[in-house]
Amino acid sequence: MAAEQGNVEAQYELAECLYYGLGIPKDEAAATKWYLLAAEKGHVKAQTSVGALYATYAEKTPTFYADAFKWSLKAAEQNNAGAQFNLGLFYSYGNGVSQDYSEAFKWFAKAAQQGAVYAQYKTAQMYDQGVGVVKSDREAASWYLKASEQGLANAQACIGGFYFDGRGVAKDETNAYKWWLLAKAQKNELSNPQMGLAVEHNLQFLETILTPAQRAEGQRMARDFTPRKAASTDSSVSRESLAEARPQSTGSGFFITDDGYLITNQHVADEGASVRVTTSNGAIAAKVIKVDRANDLALLKAEGKFVPLAITSSRGVRLGSTAATVGFPNVGLQGYSPKLAKGEIASLAGIQDDARHFQISVPVQPGNSGGALVDDRGNVIGVVVAKLSQKAAIATTGTLAENVSYAVKSSYLLSFLESVPEVADKLKEPNTTDRKFEDVIKDTERAAVLVLVY
Repeated sequence: MAAEQGNVEAQYELAECLYYGLGIPKDEAAATKWYLLAAEKGHVKAQTSVGALYATYAEKTPTFYADAFKWSLKAAEQNNAGAQFNLGLFYSYGNGVSQDYSEAFKWFAKAAQQGAVYAQYKTAQMYDQGVGVVKSDREAASWYLKASEQGLANAQACIGGFYFDGRGVAKDETNAYKWWLLAKAQKNELSNPQMGLAVEHNLQFLETILTPAQRAEGQRMARDFTPRKAASTDSSVSRESLAEARPQSTGSGFFITDDGYLITNQHVADEGASVRVTTSNGAIAAKVIKVDRANDLALLKAEGKFVPLAITSSRGVRLGSTAATVGFPNVGLQGYSPKLAKGEIASLAGIQDDARHFQISVPVQPGNSGGALVDDRGNVIGVVVAKLSQKAAIATTGTLAENVSYAVKSSYLLSFLESVPEVADKLKEPNTTDRKFEDVIKDTERAAVLVLVY
């Protein structure tokens, strides 16, 4: 009744009840209506909620990102930390606004200073990587520590590394042990399985070099740890889809048609997976169209116009030929910007002479899976699929393997695509002239996407 009489606080509270189903059946459409009415009257929490809701709608209809940005900006300018964090995400991914890492850092930092834990982590990452701000180990360590003290698993994994290396803080292996123990206890909260594996490996190594007294002290500190919650500053991010939705796994991919068909590995995105890909237009939804489990390939479709890569037959590839890939390795540790890796065709057959694969000296990491392997003319000659297992190498030879990776040959990719005529008919013709390597990589980067699987 109060909401219908124009009471702005009642309109906001009614929207909350409708959105979450508190005392009334959930009704997102009605919630959006009341959020908008309150937002238009300047209610800052309603503006934040409207911005976040439009962002969720934009996952299916990217044009909504403009509205998401508009309302988030209104709330952010009123010092709402949740909206400030959301603005940082929009600027980071180029959703509803031109991608601008400096602006992203500005808004993350504003929210971080209010105690928003995810914003503290993003601020630390940007200082750590020198993205959007001058690189500073000291500032990165400070913000990782603040987020760690609030119990954020990703930050705990990172600050453990800073204490172990003595980056930005005094070297302290016992403190590193403490934070990695805490991160391990929350391994299901880490961004991706690779980060969890790294924490496990680091702990195993530390246990071989710490004294019994140091291990006992690290375990005591971890056992006595109680997360410190920031003072209430309305700093929570307003919607789970922006603040807490974390991909279960990540990989790389690349466009093969200008209308949005793209390729990755089947082990990255299988049938039925909920997938988003990051493009120059921001993060957008993608649908798995078809998979080839035998050759570990997956065909996806995203809506929009994109720059594709040409695919050539791998039959003409020779031993020693140049090969490169642009992908997204270890995004939780290395960041979300695309990374170049270059090498040669080391063998015309894969592990145990598997004819489907090339062995490549390209130094790939977890997260490169699904990326395009291109030749010196920019043609796809393979799809990065795996690196040689270090455990297998040690068990077999007693030594670690260096730069031993594999890619599915493009001839198998072309055979897979022949079974989808509407795609095969749209493929670009291979490049037949020599090109500058810088131009090849520029095109490869434009076609590359980070694949996020939820």
